[in-house]
Amino acid sequence: MPAELTYPGVYVEELASGVRPIVGVSTSTTAFVGRALKGPVDKPVTIHSFADYERVFGGLWEDSRMSFAVRQYFQNEGREAVIVRVTRGVATLATPTTWALGGPAGDLHVEASSPGAWGANLTVAVNHDSADPANLFNLLVADTTTGDTETLRNLSVDPAAPTFVTKVLAQRARLLIVTDGSVVPATIPAAAAAAAGVGGDDGGPIRDVDVMPASGRQGVRALDATDIFNLLCLPPLATDTDVATSTFVDAAAYLHEATRRALLIVDPPSASTDPAAIQAFQTTLNLADENAALFFPRLLAPNPLKDNLIEEFAPCGAIAGSFARTDATRGVWKAPAGTDARIAGISGLTYVLTDDENGDLNPLGINALRTFPLIGTVVWGSRTLRGADALTDQWKYIPVRRTALYIEETLYRGLKWVVFEPNDEPLWSQIRLNVGAFLNGLFRQGAFQGTTPAQAYFVKCDSETTTQGDIDRGVVNIVVGFAPLKPAEFVVLKIQQLAGQLAA
Repeated sequence: MPAELTYPGVYVEELASGVRPIVGVSTSTTAFVGRALKGPVDKPVTIHSFADYERVFGGLWEDSRMSFAVRQYFQNEGREAVIVRVTRGVATLATPTTWALGGPAGDLHVEASSPGAWGANLTVAVNHDSADPANLFNLLVADTTTGDTETLRNLSVDPAAPTFVTKVLAQRARLLIVTDGSVVPATIPAAAAAAAGVGGDDGGPIRDVDVMPASGRQGVRALDATDIFNLLCLPPLATDTDVATSTFVDAAAYLHEATRRALLIVDPPSASTDPAAIQAFQTTLNLADENAALFFPRLLAPNPLKDNLIEEFAPCGAIAGSFARTDATRGVWKAPAGTDARIAGISGLTYVLTDDENGDLNPLGINALRTFPLIGTVVWGSRTLRGADALTDQWKYIPVRRTALYIEETLYRGLKWVVFEPNDEPLWSQIRLNVGAFLNGLFRQGAFQGTTPAQAYFVKCDSETTTQGDIDRGVVNIVVGFAPLKPAEFVVLKIQQLAGQLAA
């Protein structure tokens, strides 16, 4: 009712409808954790193309298996990735290139924006062609390898100035920062021609502890600082160094521990060269987890850094890209496998499976990559590591598990408005309305079994799910059920020959 009725007439008041649309979250944002040529260390960075990766992390690098995995991800139509660069946290830690820009009151110390030998390709020049030559200066930075340049104008050494050099380099510069802990001199540095810096080192090869530390916010745990990711890839540590089985196990545990609702793609080790070896690896891995999936064999692809010679690569990036393509064209409820799940950008597989060998691996929950005439190389399996027939688990299939994770994450985010609302029937009816509308949208897209909404899903939130005791404790209970689509793994054709008809 309007606040005050003072004159005779018609009063108009808008009422809240109770409709709060629930928007589905992303389904195939992929996190990669590994070594890179340059870029922020232990900080998740979201990118949308391999060009973004080249700009921020330096592109392909022979010592970075992650760079090839990211490239294969985008080659297979991946759309969004979260990159965490890892360096070795011991004596062989990667170090930045540094410059000492001299002046009458002392040197201004700057360094490359991230550790690594890439900084040695930078040159830095100082000039005074500024708005106030006596008090302001310019920095001209150039990468002699890539041709990338950056000009930072009208910098000041006065901490109170809006263009104080430390703040500008920290917030706007891409290639340089002021060295941590250095004291900015009282006068601007002298003009100087372009000069190379000192030092800069890539550090030693990364280790499993750098990728998956026990605590802190490094490696995989740096993903605590990102909003959402749906797939996790841990490419090999180096060309000849695989990720340890314990690291995969710890990463899977992290996904549960952090309630990340994401799927870990487990790569086969380089030593798993045949079906017997990958079965032995699965036994050693000992990871019967619904949020993880194992694929075999590895990929053969040209290496642009070696005149396109064919090399062996872990498949996680290409598989994640194939997942993303299927999600975009069919939906997360469609198994990311089959003749449409082609793997692009490769020349073959390290092992060619036969039907019988595939039949040995599939009941164990090991997903095959196969090559068929005319079709090409495809993903030919869609089971989680809970997918072994012997386990008879409800999360046997990847699309069923990913659909559940998608619904969970969407409702987790879409129902935050419920917190602190009065806990009674009006609230419960709004919850049923909004959750039901979201699930009905999925049903109309073909995400569930059944020919009617009642057969496909239900939403229950009433006095039966939320008792008076729950209300007194501030709890509202919502029960959501859905009938998932399961992939047709085995297509059985029954053909019968009709006998000739006898004359009557």
